[in-house]
Amino acid sequence: MRDPDIAASAGFLARAHTRLGRLAIATKLRFTPRVSLGVRLLATNAAGEVLLVRHTYMSGLFLPGGAVDPGESCRDAAVREAAEETGLTLESPPRMFHVYFNRALGNRDHIVLYIATGVRPPPWPIRTAEILGSGFHAPDSLPVDVTPATQARIAEVLHGAAPSDNW
Repeated sequence: MRDPDIAASAGFLARAHTRLGRLAIATKLRFTPRVSLGVRLLATNAAGEVLLVRHTYMSGLFLPGGAVDPGESCRDAAVREAAEETGLTLESPPRMFHVYFNRALGNRDHIVLYIATGVRPPPWPIRTAEILGSGFHAPDSLPVDVTPATQARIAEVLHGAAPSDNW
């Protein structure tokens, strides 16, 4: 199988140099804390309301989301997390909006925000050991316990505020 990062015309020394460079990076990464990667989904229904979830282990209302599993794409993780936390089934793939640095979880955590519009509410609410409930809320009259990061993401996506690089 041809390596997509090595030009087809590369000679032996160029290929060896690239492979040695990768070995050096892989060795360094063995001793470096891993980057954690999460996703969130800002889903709106036909009325423009935003889907929010309430967790059992954190206070406040959040956009549905969670960690990207090994071997999973960020988009697939956003779809899976939304389904697990809210019962939402998307009719079309969500689109990526922005990548954020999340200082709250250390110096190597990032969150990818996806957007899905015109979603239909799930047929019944999800309640699990992780989720107390979920529901749609008007973006201009959000409940008081919506987290500041969630409020900022709603303002960026729905009101045109400039995206921050920080969650």
